[in-house]
Amino acid sequence: MTANDRSTDDAVLFEIIRERSFRRGKFRLASGRESELYFNLKPTMMSPKGALLSARALLARIWPESPDYVGGLEMGAVPVIAAMAAVSEAEGRPVKTFFVRKQPKGHGTMDMLEGLAPGETLKNARVMIIDDVATSGGSILKAVDAVRAAGAQVSAALVLIDREEGAAEMLQAQNMRLLSVFRGRAFLGDAAGTHDESAKLADVPKTG
Repeated sequence: MTANDRSTDDAVLFEIIRERSFRRGKFRLASGRESELYFNLKPTMMSPKGALLSARALLARIWPESPDYVGGLEMGAVPVIAAMAAVSEAEGRPVKTFFVRKQPKGHGTMDMLEGLAPGETLKNARVMIIDDVATSGGSILKAVDAVRAAGAQVSAALVLIDREEGAAEMLQAQNMRLLSVFRGRAFLGDAAGTHDESAKLADVPKTG
C-alpha cells in the first residue's frame, strides 16, 4: 500500500467514524467526566468497510514498531484485533494477537489472556497494546498490567482515537508512548452529518 492509498483509506475511515460512531452534545462518561464528544466505535468496527479500514490504519502504524504480539482489553479492542489478525495474514505480514479479560475466566484454566495456544507465552515478548478510544488511559493500563504480569515488555499503545483527556500523560508516567490514528478534536472541525444531542445530559459507557 502506498502513502497515497493510506491517506485515502484514513480519510474514508474518518468519515465512517463520523457517520456511525460520533456524537456531539453533553455526555457524562463512565469516568465521571463530562464531555462534548462521544465515540462508540463498535458500529464502525463491526461494519465490513469500517473493520477493514480500521485494521489497515492500525497495521500501518504497528508494522514499523515490529512487536511480537498486539493485544488489548475486552471489549473495546476485540473487534479490531480480530480484523487485524485476518488482514495482516492476507497482506503477507501476519501479526499475532490476543486479548485481555477484565476478570479471569471462571472455569478451566482461569486465564486472563485469550488467544494464546497451549504452551504459548508472552514471556520476554515485545507487546503493543491496542484499544479503540483512549480517554484517561485506564483501559490501556489494565491491559498493560496483565501483560507485564505475564512477563512481556510493553512500551507503546495504539488507538484509533485519542480524546486527549489525559491518557498520553498517564501512559508517559509508565514509560509508554501513546500513538493514535485520529485525535478527538479533529471531529469538531466540521460537524456536518453528526447528531447534536446537547439537549440532554446522557449517562453513557466510556469506550477508552
